[in-house]
Amino acid sequence: MDKEKIITATIAFVKKELKNAEGGHDWFHIERVFKNSLLISKDEKVDVFVVSLAALLHDIADPKFYNGDETVGPKVATQFLNEQKVHATIIEHVVRIIKNISFKNSFDTASESFTSIELEVVQDADRLDAIGAIGIARCFNYGGFKNRALYDPKIIPDLKMTKETYKKSTAPTINHFYEKLLLLKDQMNTASGKKIANNRHQFMELYLQQFYDEWNGKK
Repeated sequence: MDKEKIITATIAFVKKELKNAEGGHDWFHIERVFKNSLLISKDEKVDVFVVSLAALLHDIADPKFYNGDETVGPKVATQFLNEQKVHATIIEHVVRIIKNISFKNSFDTASESFTSIELEVVQDADRLDAIGAIGIARCFNYGGFKNRALYDPKIIPDLKMTKETYKKSTAPTINHFYEKLLLLKDQMNTASGKKIANNRHQFMELYLQQFYDEWNGKK
């Protein structure tokens, strides 16, 4: 099994599949998660091949763009990796990471109980891309994609969401900061992830203060 060849083929496959994807979930998102995963892996004892494949394939079919169907991504990833003749145990690990990486699964206590250091690394890398300057850009890009309001003072963030209410939410984009983005800092798994997250979290807090000051005509 030529690992480098498989990684190269995976990159080409993902670029092709996500060619017309929404800007916050396109190839460049995948590339950033891939790079962050490799960065975090330097300080962890992981199977870098598993981490690489999982990072590259984690959003190959994001459920939010498939009517909430969470089975599409694992199926597409499994078929592709089988075609690349990747060992069955590696495929199983990668697919379980894909199934368990999402933030929305944190609402579901009945979901599959699975963890591995490889999952923790890729999950941290994915969550890092949801916060900080890029996280803010992605948040508003998706809000625009869904034609959501920027902010409505009358609509209070829902801090007691279930997985289903999270998936069906149409709340203003600013609410998403409180319902997800600002929560991620305390959900990081690795030491490296936590350190990077702290800096990005502080930037989001500064941004929100500036946003409210401008909204209310204070600055």
